[in-house]
Amino acid sequence: MRSVGTLTRADLAEVINRKMGFSRAESLDLVEAIITKMSDALVRGENVKISGFGSFVLRDKNERIGRNPKTGVEVPITPRRVLTFRASQLLKERIAKG
Repeated sequence: MRSVGTLTRADLAEVINRKMGFSRAESLDLVEAIITKMSDALVRGENVKISGFGSFVLRDKNERIGRNPKTGVEVPITPRRVLTFRASQLLKERIAKG
């Protein structure tokens, strides 16, 4: 598996700045607004779907018994909400092509 780098908020803002002609500050504000909107929806318990990209899906996990791998002692794992990402078929195909 290769690692090329990390896409950052600044990178996204730079693309908006170049392609849309907004100022750097406006571009960064737009990226922040999108991230805030997505985060707020997830906090409210809503899933977030971006067509052609994928879905951020919330799952509630029940309490269960786990095991400490070092000691083998069983411990209860508390119920919690987890966030998963499911890539769209289009994204999977693009990734497979490289």
